[in-house]
Amino acid sequence: MPQASLTEPDTTERVLETEKSRSPSGKRVRGIAWVGAVLLAALATAAAEHAWRGDATQAPSPPPPPQVTVAKPLQQTVADTTVLLGQFSAVDSVELRAQVGGTLVAITFKDGQVVHKGDPLFAIDPRPYQIKLDQAIAQLQTAEAKRSLADVELWRARQLKQSNFGSAEVADQRAADQHGAQAAVETAQAAIRDAQLDLEFSRLSAPFSGRIGAHLVSVGNLVSGSRGGTGPSTLLATIVSLDPIYIDFDMSEADYRAYQRGHGGAAPHDDVAISLGGDDRFDRDGTLDFLDNAVNRSSGTIHARATVPNPDLTITPGQFARLRVPLGRPAPALLLPAAAVVPDQANEMVMTVAADGTIVPKAVEIGGLYHGLRVIRAGLASTDTVVIDGLVRVRPGAKVTPTAGTIVATADNDAS
Repeated sequence: MPQASLTEPDTTERVLETEKSRSPSGKRVRGIAWVGAVLLAALATAAAEHAWRGDATQAPSPPPPPQVTVAKPLQQTVADTTVLLGQFSAVDSVELRAQVGGTLVAITFKDGQVVHKGDPLFAIDPRPYQIKLDQAIAQLQTAEAKRSLADVELWRARQLKQSNFGSAEVADQRAADQHGAQAAVETAQAAIRDAQLDLEFSRLSAPFSGRIGAHLVSVGNLVSGSRGGTGPSTLLATIVSLDPIYIDFDMSEADYRAYQRGHGGAAPHDDVAISLGGDDRFDRDGTLDFLDNAVNRSSGTIHARATVPNPDLTITPGQFARLRVPLGRPAPALLLPAAAVVPDQANEMVMTVAADGTIVPKAVEIGGLYHGLRVIRAGLASTDTVVIDGLVRVRPGAKVTPTAGTIVATADNDAS
């Protein structure tokens, strides 16, 4: 019973609420709420449309064309050049080897010393070769004595034959003996020259002026030698010439074609400028005097060589240097700052500006540097307006605001 009395009020309240909702006043409340919701949605839509229209009318204007510095190419008469990397090598290089065997008894130079032609360098014990020379001299004296006797006997045999006291056979025999004695004398003379040569080879001197390296054998060592190079021979030291000196380098096939066009296939004989020590001063001169007879198939280059005077002996074989090689005769050329030329895959491009301010790229063929400026071989006219500064802000077909600039040649510090 107590539980039934607790649930009855809840049931009664639900019934009353249901009846209230079915009444006309409840319907009016729901209708008003629905109309309010529709009005709010319409207001929100109108506000959003107004905001969108306001944003559309207030969109920022496009930025102005970027400013760039432009100039027309500089025109000068120049010899088209290219800068290449070369390595010095000695004109003469010799390995000093013993030509006779024996004990090394003297070294008469300091390692790395500059020596002159004829300076003594090494000495091998000469006593065995002096003995051999003395023996050869003695043999010559014996042969000469026998030849003198043969001469006398031949004279007697001929006298007896003329007086009919001697036979022709004896005279012929004495003539043969005399010829044998003469041959023995010539053999003894040859043995003397051979012994003198061995004695001479026991003393090694500089074959030409240059710088000698470190000695490879010490005094007291037994060295072996062979005059004809057929047997073992001990290497004693090396010597290289220094003045003049070669600089070897490789020229690309394109540069070689340009060189051939400029020189008409004539034998190479051109002045080249050389820069040492990695600086920008091309303060040494040389003469291009050799081009190889074939292009290397694997590298597409041809070997070339120039001869460089080295009176102060400051250049050493093996050093590297840059050299500027003329590819043609002096002719009018267009010059641009090196930064105005940009690579584009396999081509070189410059950005020109048309009359309406539009960027027009042009492919060009470039040459070497001349007073800090890049030589333009082809692809550009002297009337073109070229972007020389601000390339990062341009793109082909876009508009720019050009500002006039000036191209100025710098000092002679050309680099590749």
